[in-house]
Amino acid sequence: MSLPAGVQQALASARALNRPRAEGSVRSIRGIAIEVAGLHAAIGDTCTIEAEGGALRLPAEVVGFQGDLAVVLALGDQHRVAPWDRVVCDHQPFVVPVGPALLGRVVDALGRPLDGGPPPNGPRRAVTGAPPSPLQRAPIVQPVATGVSAIDGFLTCGKGQRLGIFAGSGVGKSTLMGSIARGGAGQVNVIALIGERGREVGEFVAEALGPEGLAKSVVVACTSDEAPMLRLKAPLVAVTIAEAFRDQGADVLFMMDSVTRYAMAVREVGLAAGEPPTLRGYPPSLFASLPRLVERLGNSDRGTITGLFTVLVDGDDMNEPVADALRGYLDGHIVLSRRLAERGRFPAIDVLASISRLMPKVAPADGQKRARAVRELLAHYEENRDLVTVGAYKKGADALLDRALARLPQIEGLLYHGTETRTFAETQRLLQQVAGS
Repeated sequence: MSLPAGVQQALASARALNRPRAEGSVRSIRGIAIEVAGLHAAIGDTCTIEAEGGALRLPAEVVGFQGDLAVVLALGDQHRVAPWDRVVCDHQPFVVPVGPALLGRVVDALGRPLDGGPPPNGPRRAVTGAPPSPLQRAPIVQPVATGVSAIDGFLTCGKGQRLGIFAGSGVGKSTLMGSIARGGAGQVNVIALIGERGREVGEFVAEALGPEGLAKSVVVACTSDEAPMLRLKAPLVAVTIAEAFRDQGADVLFMMDSVTRYAMAVREVGLAAGEPPTLRGYPPSLFASLPRLVERLGNSDRGTITGLFTVLVDGDDMNEPVADALRGYLDGHIVLSRRLAERGRFPAIDVLASISRLMPKVAPADGQKRARAVRELLAHYEENRDLVTVGAYKKGADALLDRALARLPQIEGLLYHGTETRTFAETQRLLQQVAGS
């Protein structure tokens, strides 16, 4: 008979407390990998490296073993770590603060404040959580209003759905995320900014998110200059915070920017731990960690987590390994087009290249019919764009194209409305006008 999750966690903590404290010493340092001799620990245990005679205490985590040596990666800058430095392990997992005290706060990958405020109080939770049981997941039947007409009208998302936003650099991913966060998609927003430039974090919080969005949000930021282990842990920290709110019955909107930079961190850690490189140098552990990350989101029997993951595709290649793998785990994908962005169309969502697999379950039937009709007009226009542009098309030769050309200004007004947010009802009304039914 399986024990309740709370009892299992208490037993695991009790076993960890009863294990003797382990000590070892740094034997060698290879790149970001620190090899420790004499440390009796398990993978996932956190430890402390006492550098400079104990004056510097650096948190780290055991990630693997090389013969009798434990491979440890620092959760921070390993500058000043030297051979024979003492390493202490208490056999405790990596834990972070969770709960309502985090609302309106910006924290780092260790849960420490970045906004100048006091350390958040409240319970702490291990980041190695498990996804809800497949049979305990509530079905996805309710639509989520993102405030973006291209999504609400043509790619309708449901509570608990996981969507990917795929785009190259500089086409408006962060702006789109900010617009959605300011809307009413979730009672609580948990936003993970992974591998961003330091300047972008402050701009996202102040401009894209704004005071209104920040008030109901938790931002976990780990910039590109941070240690690989911190960039790897930051998404897990954000998911753990989101799970705590879901367990309290909240509808949570989880956003992560970007999966690609998380994958780069996994690559650095995996190669340092001795894994073999595979596609484009990514280790096998990446393709095992992605589904574990995604599956922790979704619905439980208490609350919901709706997930949005951005993927920074190299050279606008939508079939590169990370993007290709993630598409298979998600419930749909939204493609941002550089061509649309260059024409000044924002949000630059290419609705013809995007899909929501759960739209048939959550969108109203008449709304789906209108969306299909407008998609047909837009697709027919795109097929004949060059013909129209060079003036080779004569009006009356194609009735469907004539209808598309007549309604094109309305279609573009519906799809590309900048950072302005719209209610779900307003999007459906405009869609009805454009579809003519």
